[in-house]
Amino acid sequence: MLQHQDAPLDLAFQALADPGRRAMVERLSLGPASVSELASPLPMTLSAVVQHLKILEAAGLVTTRKVGRVRTCALEVAAMARVEHWIAERRRFWTQQYDQLEAYLAATAPKTRDP
Repeated sequence: MLQHQDAPLDLAFQALADPGRRAMVERLSLGPASVSELASPLPMTLSAVVQHLKILEAAGLVTTRKVGRVRTCALEVAAMARVEHWIAERRRFWTQQYDQLEAYLAATAPKTRDP
């Protein structure tokens, strides 16, 4: 039976489900950026970018800080590490499953005789 994941991980995956938000996260992986810098390459309005940022913030993936009139966004590395850890655990599980399958197939394969 599948276990239900905790809310922070659910929110992170929901936030990352959108390609525009993934593009923002990818840009923020290079370093902090203003909202207008995040919006410039995206085919959406500035207000849409702000709405997407609110979703990323609610998921804990991004933090924002306002200095004067400029709102700067930064990637929350700890939250991304939790997502990465979850994916790594799944990868480790499936790698182990494939290794066991490979060993089983090798052990049960019919022996061929050399002429």
